[in-house]
Amino acid sequence: MELQSLEHVSKADLAKAQKEDPVIGPAVKAVQQNLWTGNSPELSLLKREKNKLTLLSDGLLYRITKRHSGEEVHQLVLPKVYHDVVSRSVHNDSGHLGIERTLGLFRQRFYWPRMLQDTEQHIKSCGECITRKTPAQRAAPLHQISSSGPMDLVCIDFLSMETDSKGMRNVLVVTDHFTHYAQAFPTKNQTSQTVAKTLVDKFFIHYGLLARIHSDQGRDFESCLIKDLLKNMGIRKSRTTPYHLQGDPQPERFNRTLLSMLGTLSTEKKRQWSQHVPYLVHAYNSTKCDATGFSPYFLMFDHEARLPVDLCFGTTIDKAEESHSRYVSKLKEDLHQAYKLASETADKVHQKNKKGYDKRVGFQSLKIGDGVLLKNWGLKGKHKLQTRWSPVPYQVVGKMPNLPVYQLKKENGSGRLKTIHRDHILPVGQHVKLPIPEEGNNCCGRQKPKGKKPKQATVVSDPQPSQDSDSSSESEYYEPQRYYYTQERVSEGLRQALRSQAVPQEDCASDQDKVSDETASDERSENEGLPLEDGDVNQDSETEPNRMVDIQ
Repeated sequence: MELQSLEHVSKADLAKAQKEDPVIGPAVKAVQQNLWTGNSPELSLLKREKNKLTLLSDGLLYRITKRHSGEEVHQLVLPKVYHDVVSRSVHNDSGHLGIERTLGLFRQRFYWPRMLQDTEQHIKSCGECITRKTPAQRAAPLHQISSSGPMDLVCIDFLSMETDSKGMRNVLVVTDHFTHYAQAFPTKNQTSQTVAKTLVDKFFIHYGLLARIHSDQGRDFESCLIKDLLKNMGIRKSRTTPYHLQGDPQPERFNRTLLSMLGTLSTEKKRQWSQHVPYLVHAYNSTKCDATGFSPYFLMFDHEARLPVDLCFGTTIDKAEESHSRYVSKLKEDLHQAYKLASETADKVHQKNKKGYDKRVGFQSLKIGDGVLLKNWGLKGKHKLQTRWSPVPYQVVGKMPNLPVYQLKKENGSGRLKTIHRDHILPVGQHVKLPIPEEGNNCCGRQKPKGKKPKQATVVSDPQPSQDSDSSSESEYYEPQRYYYTQERVSEGLRQALRSQAVPQEDCASDQDKVSDETASDERSENEGLPLEDGDVNQDSETEPNRMVDIQ
């Protein structure tokens, strides 16, 4: 992150600029004389705020407002001559965050008429921001993950990127679910030893032990080393369903924000991206989070972080000295009020998001015995002609209570029980014939192995097509053309894959394979992202592919 070079602005210069400003100047006189004249649009906007405008002892005009917690905020009424330099400094130095977060930083320090419109215009015209937009789409109804306070639930995830000049190629992201406070630690690999050492040396020591930790099913998080470490420290472990990023939403959303911030660096600094991560994370923690109404930094430490612009313009108000006992008492009151407001705001935001989210999805509940296909997760490289769904038929044998998560078994009865989110399941129709791909007509580009020609297979389910629209391909699921791979072909493909790629041995996958297929979990989570905790044996143990991201 490159800090803009700012020259210190004295209070005398600010006072002079306020008086010379065509809008703020008349407002200063109006506050002094308690008489408002003039009818310009901008002055009319200031007049609406006249009960909040005041001249302090330093001779500057401020707008006095209050936070949710009742604490007063002194917003300097900023002259127009400083709008551009402040906008560039706050927006660029904070990693080119979005409109709401940038506006939150402004509102903690400054005020001027039409500040929202000016902020929107600045960000919409920012070249670095224009190239970093990615929409998100999901299918099944939304469920909430809950936490009771700071360090109650911490979510972790790895972000993979290109190697920088120091050999760093990964970022271990750690986010506190309640406060949204985030930390990001660049690493050279994703081994369980690196995860354990980073958590202990860089997180647990500084922030203390937590009650629960949540991750995806990556081998680095599911290894015996991590399980033993957390068990010895009294920390519970939970995990998502396979290939369902929404089950671990906070790190995934923070990853997008961090990549967007890193993407605004110059080409030279992108080669040294790991050196800029701590500064960008601090900027993220200093901005207000829409889900809580507070900045993550405030909820974690009970005060806002100081930024370079605060030192430049002197916007920090000195507080009166008080005793330690009084400080502790006031701290408890402030935190209790802030946590209460944050929880209420988070619930309201979740309900609002869920209402809008569920309107956009076409969701069909599955029944026991339904025939389904699974999303093809094994695609590598270019796969524009590959099928999106694996041709091996499965059958629904169970469902998680109150969650769109299903237990599946292969139709022929072989293999282990899989626990899969509804987003990755495609229901199939009745009497659907799965033709065998002919020689020379393999859409996947895979060479057909020599041997016996397998027989045609049939999948049986409901005769009537169901009205399910959670994906474009499902809308016509009762007349699909799919290819069925026999057990011999699947086994041959697996043997070829094992010969061409070494299988990591550091995780506990072998231990999980020994567990009986019929064993199901007795402990259920009430939240979507936590369907299974450590020890549940019916969870599919396939690992997620590394998400390689180019920040250029």
